[in-house]
This record gives sequence, C-alpha cells and structure tokens, in this order.
Amino acid sequence: MQYKLRFKGRYSNYSIRSLQRDIISGIVVGVIAIPLGMAFAIASGVKPEYGIYTTIIAGILISLLGGSRYQIGGPTGAFIPILFGIVMTYGLDNLLIAGFMAGIILFLMGIFKLGSLIKFIPKPVTIGFTSGIAVIIFAGQIPNFLGLTGVVQHEYFLENIYEIIGNIGTINLFSLFTAAICLVTVLYTPKLFPKIPGPLIGLIVSTLIASFFYPNHVATIGSTFGEIPSNLPHFNIPDFSIGQVQKLIGPAFVIAMLGAIESLLSAVVADGMTSTKHNSNKELIGQGIANMITPLFGGIPATGAIARTATNIKNGAASPISGVIHGIVVLIILVLFAPYASKIPLASMAPILMIVAWNMSERHVFLHLLKTKTEDSLVLVVTFLLTVFFNLTLAVELGLILAVIIFIKRMSDMMVTTKVLPNPRNRLEKVEPQMVTDSHDCPQISIFNVEGPLFFGAAQTFEQSIMNTIHYRPKVLLLRMGKVPFIDTTGESMLSSIVRDFSKHGIVILSGVNEQPKKVLRKTGLYQFIGEDHFFEHTGEAIDFAILHLNKDKCLGCKHFAFRECEGLSGATKTIEDRRVYST
Repeated sequence: MQYKLRFKGRYSNYSIRSLQRDIISGIVVGVIAIPLGMAFAIASGVKPEYGIYTTIIAGILISLLGGSRYQIGGPTGAFIPILFGIVMTYGLDNLLIAGFMAGIILFLMGIFKLGSLIKFIPKPVTIGFTSGIAVIIFAGQIPNFLGLTGVVQHEYFLENIYEIIGNIGTINLFSLFTAAICLVTVLYTPKLFPKIPGPLIGLIVSTLIASFFYPNHVATIGSTFGEIPSNLPHFNIPDFSIGQVQKLIGPAFVIAMLGAIESLLSAVVADGMTSTKHNSNKELIGQGIANMITPLFGGIPATGAIARTATNIKNGAASPISGVIHGIVVLIILVLFAPYASKIPLASMAPILMIVAWNMSERHVFLHLLKTKTEDSLVLVVTFLLTVFFNLTLAVELGLILAVIIFIKRMSDMMVTTKVLPNPRNRLEKVEPQMVTDSHDCPQISIFNVEGPLFFGAAQTFEQSIMNTIHYRPKVLLLRMGKVPFIDTTGESMLSSIVRDFSKHGIVILSGVNEQPKKVLRKTGLYQFIGEDHFFEHTGEAIDFAILHLNKDKCLGCKHFAFRECEGLSGATKTIEDRRVYST
C-alpha cells in the first residue's frame, strides 16, 4: 500500500498533456544521449555499442525505479578514468563483474538508508576529483582530435601525455578539420537553433563532410571497433569466482561511491529546477538494480546524468515516463540506424567529449575555492592532483582523510576553557574571564567556562587547561558547560579523570549541562558519581551551593572579594543576600 502511495506521488496529476510533454522531452534527450553514450564508451576503453546498451537498459530502469521524478540515467563522463583503468588492468569481462558488484553495493546503501550520508562528503573533495576527471577526459581526446597515429593508451595521465608528445608529428589534417567542424557546430547550434541538440548536429555534419569529401582519410568507429550491431546483446551471466570478487571489490566500491555521489547530485539539481524533492534512498536502490541488470546485457556502469537530466526538465518532462521514452528512442535508433553510426569519425567524437569535460570541470567553483586560500583550498588541490596524476580511489581516500583532519583541528580550536568570576558592575553579575587577576581570585572556588564540542580532538587540551590552572587545589570546582553541545567517550574520559582526581579533596559541580552530554554522563555512570544534587541549571544556583560548602576559616581575612558574599565571610557583618541567576 505504501509503495502505491509513493508511485502515485511520482505520477500525481498525470494527464494526456503530461504524456505529450514526456514524449517530447524523451525524444530530445534520447537523441542527445546517443552520441554521448558512444563517446563515453569509447573513452572508457570499450566498444561504442556498450554505451548504447547502457543508455537503453539503465536509462529505463533508473527512471522507473529511482527516487527522482526527472532523473535521466546512463553512462557519464565521470566514470571514464575509472572504467578505463579497470579495462586496462582487469579486462572487459571483469569490468562487467565490477559493475554488477557496484550495483549490489548501491542497492544495499539504499536498503540501509545511507543516501543521506553522501552529503557529508566535503565540497572541496567533490570539486577536486570532478575537475581532475575533466582534465583526464579532455587530455584523452587530444589524439583523436588531432588524428594522431601510433598512440598507445595508458592508465596514467603522464604516460598518455608522453604518448601525445612523442607522436605529435603524426597529426592528420583531415581529422583536425573534421574535429574543428564538429566543435564549431556543437558550440553554435544552441545559439542559432536552441531546440536542436548540438552534439547530434555536429556528428551528422562532420560525418557527412568526411564521408563525401575525404573518405578513408580519417579513423571511424567502424574502422577502429568494427560495425555496430543493430540489436541488443543476449542475456548473459558472467562467470566469476571468489578470487575475482576479492580482486574487484575495491574498483566496485569506487564505482558505487562515484555513482551514488553523481546520481544524488543530479537529483538535487533536478529538485532545484522543479521545486520537488527526491527520495535519496530509493534513488540508490534504483541505481543499484539498474547496475546489476545492465552488465548482464553487456552494459557498463551507469548513474544519473546531470546535463541530460537538466535537458529533460527544460524540455517539459512531467514524470519518469520521459526517461523511459528516452531509452526506447535510443533502442529504435539503434535498430534502424546502427550501420550508419559506424561511419562516424573518431575526430567527431573528440570535441563532444572535450565540451563535456569543460562543462563538468566546475572551473568557476574551483577558482573560487582556490582564491579563499584556506584549508579547503589545500584539500581541493590535493584531491585534484591525486586524481590527475594517480587515480580517483587514492584521491578520494586521501582527500577525505585530509578533510577530516582539518575538520578535527577546527573543532579542537573551538574548544576554549577559561577561568571566570562574576562581574559586580554587570547588572546580572555575568561571569567574565577578565575579572580573574592575581589580586581578585577566590582561593577556594574555581569557575571555568567550557565552550565547544568536548571530543577526542579537544579532550586533552580541555584537561590540561583545567589541571594546570587548579594546581593549588581549591575546595570547589564549578564547570559551566552550557556551551558544550556534544561530548564523546574520549571527552567523557578526560572529564571523568578531572572529576575523580578533584573529588579526592574537593567538590565538583556542573551548571547548564546540555541534554546530549548529560545522556553520555548517565550511560558511563559519571553522572551518578558526581551526584544529581551537584548539577544545576543556572550558574547563580551553583555558586550559592559552592559558597555553602566553603571552609569558612579560610575566608577570614581574605581580601580577594571575588563574590558579593566575600565581604561578610572575610570578617564583616554582611551575609548571603539575593540568590543570583547568572547567564548559563
């Protein structure tokens, strides 16, 4: 029943007019997806038809089963370096197995409701590896753009650059001219004819010119990869062993994580364009199922495609039906026009991928983060350089580790422990650190403001700040913890050490303790050890309690007068008067 309600929600207010809009947007996106699907497959080191198969199968399944109303799924540029590396290292069959395993991981992430965790990946990390991937894609298309011969593709960026430099003398002017025609067409078609997809027009125009004026002078899809079949591949379950699973679990995890990040980012973009809200966990489940089924038909890993999703929305999509139609359109074109696609020059595909790389580079955000010259800039640069010169797995791992270390440092810097006393000139007698001086400091009561999260990164600093200050062993230790939002077990351990050490000769009281720290103290037993009567809501109540437990003999003759009661306790006749309520 719940599923029906959700299903109804995705198709709420659906009508014949909505179907018409879905058909139009589905056709437009389907036409755009064909050259992109082939280009992404070729750049990933596999035959172009595998990109088409992915566009059809994954595109339909992601739309039907995902959590976004407007999501368009298929092969994307972000996967290119990862998939190419897997093909180079393990081969195509193992790529299909890794894709299937990634689908399982995505499915489990959705089942265990981990969709919301993706938002915790820092922006400098995502921008860093996205920009790095864009550089790899762009550089990888230079040989096809220039028509270089003798170039051997490698897994690593620098090796590929050396190949380009070493074979720069083999430039094919026909390929260069073909690529230039396609590039200009792709760039200017949207300006002249906004409703016509530029990549498709660029492919058609450049292919026709190459076929009629200088046939056999440029490398084509057919001459490089063979004829594109005009039918879907047969269903096939790949053979794999436990050893292969162990070997491919790392690449599968990277595919799954990148697929999750990109699909959810795409869904967020769609939400912003349409004022809707996607279901992140359902989206991961849909992505998982699509990536489990697609490899069984020879398809490569897929995810949500931000540019195609945006195009889908701009062309009036009303429901997931547009994504289904987009897959059907690609299937029809495959069956009817596959032989003609084999004549497309590789030089025509190169500028399309270069533009994709340029658009996904996030150059404006990259430069903005770089100009801030903060720790985030360091995370950005490290992630970017590791992506380009090593691999995405290492880049994300070290980028996240560096971001976590910086975050811990920032949080630990927020932990401030200062000794304070009431300011008698303040109407509420607010406690302030500047009131503590050598001549104005109670020898028997030490009050500390504790501010910031008390966690493993700040716990030692907290302990040292207090223990170094109270070496003279006062009678009462009052900790004002109203500004401690969070405490972990390490922080609790340090607090426990202070409390148990101090309790041997004095009294520990706490004021303003928030709910989360209080729960932790109860679970560990420290709350019971301190005693419920030693916890106060307000500082004034805690000070009144502390003064009642002073050694009055030590107060006689004291000239510090740290509290209003001190005049009477030191030998004068004044006694405890109004009860105070200090700011917690």
